[in-house]
Amino acid sequence: MLKLFTAAGTCALASHITLEESGAPYEIARLDFAREDQRKPDYLAVNPKGRVPALATTQGVLTETPTILVYLAQLFPAAKLAPIDDAWALARVQSINSYLCSTVHVAHAHRSRGKRWADDDAVVEALKKKVGANMIDCFTLIEAEMLQGPWVMGDTFSVCDAYLFTVARWLDGDGVDIARFPKVAAHFKLMQARPAVQRVLAAYVAK
Repeated sequence: MLKLFTAAGTCALASHITLEESGAPYEIARLDFAREDQRKPDYLAVNPKGRVPALATTQGVLTETPTILVYLAQLFPAAKLAPIDDAWALARVQSINSYLCSTVHVAHAHRSRGKRWADDDAVVEALKKKVGANMIDCFTLIEAEMLQGPWVMGDTFSVCDAYLFTVARWLDGDGVDIARFPKVAAHFKLMQARPAVQRVLAAYVAK
């Protein structure tokens, strides 16, 4: 059985939603970042990066959200979580997810993870001040170029939707009103209405 290592408020939510959408059996291992579970030896033996998500499979452990999402789509083709038989469409999925991972997530991380990039407290504070503007820039591009509607890839739900929903949940904390992006806001509401998303979010609240 697949086992996903996750933590509340992190990008691992996208993988959790995708697992739930797949309909396959899986196990969840929740880490508490406040207790620095991600830095403890037991977890570092699973993922030496000390981050989530990590997906334990029968063949080994996978990390990095874009990789896990496409792996799950390929592992459970009946769930139709990505256009795995269309090279161009799948490349677009990878392009969008890579942007969310390498650009949007990094822009957001400057708010609470500034010490990754600077030791100078003044620099860390300056990085925080740029988060809102940087997230606005990111979502302006997403609104205009990456969200075909009603789903990211058009008429069909895909792993991109789980990922976009996850990062869009960070906007409020970053000081950005999602309402300034009508297509993103509409997408957010569609995602909130999906039963799989509701089950996953309820599980975090129950925890």
